[in-house]
Amino acid sequence: MRNENPLSTVLIVDDSPSNIRVMAAVLQERYRVKTATSGQQCLDMALRHKPDLILLDIEMPGISGYETCRELKDMSETRDIPVIFVTGRDNIEDEELGLRIGAVDYITKPIRPVILSARVDTHVTLKRQQDRLLQLAMHDQLTGLYNRHYMLEMVEQRIARARRHNTPLTTLIIDLDHFKKINDTHGHIAGDQILEQVSALLQRQCRTEDTVARFGGEEFIVLMEPCSLNQAHYKAEVMRHQISELMPSSIPVTVSIGAAELADHDENFNDLLKRADDALYRAKENGRNCTELAPPEDRVTTSKAPH
Repeated sequence: MRNENPLSTVLIVDDSPSNIRVMAAVLQERYRVKTATSGQQCLDMALRHKPDLILLDIEMPGISGYETCRELKDMSETRDIPVIFVTGRDNIEDEELGLRIGAVDYITKPIRPVILSARVDTHVTLKRQQDRLLQLAMHDQLTGLYNRHYMLEMVEQRIARARRHNTPLTTLIIDLDHFKKINDTHGHIAGDQILEQVSALLQRQCRTEDTVARFGGEEFIVLMEPCSLNQAHYKAEVMRHQISELMPSSIPVTVSIGAAELADHDENFNDLLKRADDALYRAKENGRNCTELAPPEDRVTTSKAPH
């Protein structure tokens, strides 16, 4: 079974340069090969390069391969990277231990190129399929944005991080104005094109640390951290104004936006979302195409569409 993705990355970790050369020679025509000579270097490179597979020796100076694997599996950024032990240890107890602490396979030295190639191809293919399934589960199929399920899965971690580091976190709810009327008048194909173009604009306007999701129908959520309410207000106005100039499929489109900053009295995301949703409701009550803020105190600030 041959791997079809020449950009897949394999990290080879071994303290023997000759072993690295043998494995690299087998794989380098079909994979981007990275190398490390110690467990610590492996951890650093795994975080930096996010390889698709790690080939890991067990007996190395400093951190052993077993301990390196444990640390990889303990870190959220690296725990899903498959690890294959490639080692001179050939007894069943060592293999059982390796598989028990998280390795997907165990290859004994001396290295047999055909076996190494087949095992790597198999596990890289499985990893790619797993990544594809995860992509489908996390993303909205029409727009490519994160979906409601993903947003609800990750948001409590983001809130906990904001509280732990005492950084501001603000949520925007963005709703397309009169979208049902647009669909009824221009058809669902035009409606889908509007959703796609608005989504692309939101993605372009947001920072890498922000999270944009299609929350349902014509409603979008933007989670901004670190970002104060005033900063989010400015950003919301920029996005709102740019959306009003989009004219997707030559159809005028506007949005209403509600914004709320995480407050001490918000027990969870639902509380924060409820305040942002109340602000969105007020934006619609105030004529749409505007941004309403929901500060922790009972104060409401409105930004109307520019004339």
